[in-house]
This record gives sequence, C-alpha cells and structure tokens, in this order.
Amino acid sequence: MPGNSFGQFFRITTAGESHGPGNVVIIDGVPPGIPVSVDDLMVDINRRRPGQSKLTTQRKEADAPEFLAGIFEGRTTGTSVAILIRNTDQRSKDYSDIKDKYRPGHADYTYDARYGFRDYRGGGRSSARETTARVAAGVLAKKLIERDFGGRVTGYVCQVGSVKANIPSPQDVSLQQVEQLPDGSPNIVRCPDYDAAAKMIDVIDTVRMDTDSIGGVSEIVATGVPAGLGEPVFDKLKADLAKALFSLPAVLGVEYGIGFGCAELRGSENNDIFESRDGTITTATNRHGGMLGGISSGLPIVLRAAIKPTSSLAKEQPTVTRDGTPTAISTKGRHDPCLLPRFVPMGEAMVAIVLADHWLRWKAIDR
Repeated sequence: MPGNSFGQFFRITTAGESHGPGNVVIIDGVPPGIPVSVDDLMVDINRRRPGQSKLTTQRKEADAPEFLAGIFEGRTTGTSVAILIRNTDQRSKDYSDIKDKYRPGHADYTYDARYGFRDYRGGGRSSARETTARVAAGVLAKKLIERDFGGRVTGYVCQVGSVKANIPSPQDVSLQQVEQLPDGSPNIVRCPDYDAAAKMIDVIDTVRMDTDSIGGVSEIVATGVPAGLGEPVFDKLKADLAKALFSLPAVLGVEYGIGFGCAELRGSENNDIFESRDGTITTATNRHGGMLGGISSGLPIVLRAAIKPTSSLAKEQPTVTRDGTPTAISTKGRHDPCLLPRFVPMGEAMVAIVLADHWLRWKAIDR
C-alpha cells in the first residue's frame, strides 16, 4: 500500500491499524537540538485521546508514546525520529458481527474494491486511531516552527450542527481559551465562544441519546508565519494544507480566508488592500487567509475544515453484504457522537507539519 508518507523536507511516514498492536511514525528532516520529552508529546496526545469526556468515544487508551530513535538526552539528534504508541483497549469482537456487511459512510466497500481484502476491526488503516501518530509528529513540527520563526498553530471548534460560534479575531484565540472555561473547568467541546459551546454540548448530548451523531466545522489559525513560504504552482502552500487536512478521516471540505464567501463579492470588495505599517508591507484586511498565489503573505493563515457526522452508529440502518444481499446493520462499540472536539489537535498537527516542511524548503533555496 503506497501513500503512507507525507511531506518533502519534513517528512512523516506512519504505520498501524485501529486494532493492531499499535501505531508508529517515522519523522525525517527534524533538525538536531530540539528539546522534546514524552511529557511534551502528551499535551496534544491527551487532547486527541479517547475517553476524555462524555462527548467522545469511551475507548480507554493510555496513548503513552515511546521514543524508538532520534532522541538522545532529551534532544533530537538530527536523524530520523521514530515514535510508537501502543493500542491497549481494542475490542475486536465488537466488529465480528459486521465483518461481511458494508457500514454506511465507511471505507468498507471501497477497500474491498481497491484491495479485495480489508481489516474490518474498527476500520483498520482508515481508522482515526492512526492519527495519534500524526499528533505526536505534530508536536515536533510545532516546536520547530516556534523555535525558528515564532510560529503558533491553534485550532478550535467553530460550528456543531447549526450552532455557530462568534470568533471576531481568530488570530487572538489562545490554547487556554480553547481548553478551559472561565471557571477553570475543561472546555470539553473546545469552542472559545462559551455561550455557543454550551449550546453545542446540548446538541451533541441530544444526538448521543438518540444513538446518532452530528458534524461541524473546525477553524485552524497559524500566526507568526513569515511571508514567502510555498510555491506558485503545484506545491502551493494552500494546496499542501488542503491535502494535509483532507488526508484526515471525516474531512469533507476545506476553505481558507473568506472561502466560499468570495462567490458573493465583487473583486473590489474581495481584494485586501496593501499598505505599509511600521516599515512592513501588509494588508488592511485578511480575506485572503494569509496566502496569495499559493505563497504565505505574512498575515495569519486561517483555515476551516468541515467534519462529517460519525459514520458508526448504534442506530440500525439498511445496507448490503459483500455479495450484495440486503441486510441491516447496527455498529457496536464505542464511537464519538461528534468528532469535532478530538479533531482539533489532529488538524493542528497537520497544519504544523506542512508549515515545518515548507519552512525547511524555503531555507534550502539559494538566494
């Protein structure tokens, strides 16, 4: 199976399945001397981890990362970094009743069409369980961009169902706002608009009690990104960011800046006017989302990903078996009624990986 690697100068390769022994990532291109510890990785891994609240799957995984290579005395060595995260709470028997049935919304049929064989336990390679390795790699990417140019990537939930948050200044949202409510308790839906967050929780609770699921939108913002990252044709920064986000499970749409809102505007309304501010060229507004011609402009990069409702449902649905026989299916097991809260660290990781990759590519150019 090709297609398990992503990036050029900062390159990740993952392996593993939902119900296998574990998931591993090998990261090439990490410069030497970056301080990193298991505790550093656990910050984002815990944000992605299952079982963290009533809004997420109750699968219990410690998700304890193990450094296999590339780290010595708490710093990267400049060689390939390898990280293993073991699976410890698989319940493969939950899937034995549906091994010959195609789950609506899943990759069961398309896997059979592609390979003629599939791992039916929790989706196998297509499961979001694989993303735990990407989140670990994303921590190293975040450390690299913060060290080299002060880059910061922050994601949050901006919509669940029809409930939309009001986020007037995306570039000012902090990790603390995303993770904590004003009283210090966990912000389990990860929406920095706390009034909207309460309504989102109610929506998710309602669909959960109905053995159903709900979708939504996550916004991801990168600040401190210098102008000049990206290429003008096939390797546009916006194209690589879109591919990175689309490579995550359940992502059905990606937009940046004003996105599809541009379809309603005239050019004179959509254009961001250039100006000089304190000796730096910038624009008065940021409808372009921090990228022009596929190259970063120096303004915050603002992206949004639309996430579909969880496909695995205890609610019975019609389907067919591998031989085409009509039947019904009810997916047992532990599944998120809404994927958005756990998607946030996954989206952040992929954006950081792309920025780290393009930064190293920019540094390699002879000027």
